[in-house]
Amino acid sequence: MDDSELTALFVQQSERAIALAQQKYGSLCRRLAERILGNSEDAEECLNDMWLHAWRAIPENPPDNLPGFLSTLTRRIALNRLKLNNRLMRGGGQVPAVLEELSACIPAPDSVEAEIDRRQFLESLTRFLDTLPHDARVIFVRRYWYLNTTAEIAEAYQMSDGKVRVTLTRTRRKLKAFLEKEEFL
Repeated sequence: MDDSELTALFVQQSERAIALAQQKYGSLCRRLAERILGNSEDAEECLNDMWLHAWRAIPENPPDNLPGFLSTLTRRIALNRLKLNNRLMRGGGQVPAVLEELSACIPAPDSVEAEIDRRQFLESLTRFLDTLPHDARVIFVRRYWYLNTTAEIAEAYQMSDGKVRVTLTRTRRKLKAFLEKEEFL
C-alpha cells in the first residue's frame, strides 16, 4: 500500500490505518524514539502517543510526506518526554552527544534574541543545507535530526566511521561560518 492510500485511510478514520502505518513505519519511529530516550519502555509510550496524535491530526491536515510527518511527530513527542523526565534518561541516547557537537555553532536556546529569530534561523539552516553536497547533507541530517551514531551512518553508506566524523566536523565548521555570516552568532 502506498502512502497516499495509507493517508486516505487516516482521513477516513479507518482502524486499519494505524495497523498498516505501524507495519510500514513503526520500526523507523521506534528506532528514533529509542535513540532520543535511550529506553525501550519510554519509546513504546512515545509511540503510543505519536499514533494517537497522528490519528487526530491527519484527517484535519493530511501530510504530503507521511514518513516525514510520523518521524517529526515521534521526534517532537520523544523530546518532550525527555524534558518531562528531567533529562535523566539521556545517558543511553544520542541526544547529549549531538547537542554537544552542535553547541559551538548554534545560538544558545535560552537567549531572547534566539527565540525571536527562531523562524529566521530555521530558514537560514534550510538554506545552508541546500548548499551542501548530497552526501554531506544526508550525513548531517542523519546525525542531527535522526540522531544516528556515526557508526550507523558509516554502515548505511558503506564508508568509514572516520570519514563520517570528518564530514560532520567540516559541515559544522561550514555551518558556524554560515551562521556568523547570517549574524546568528
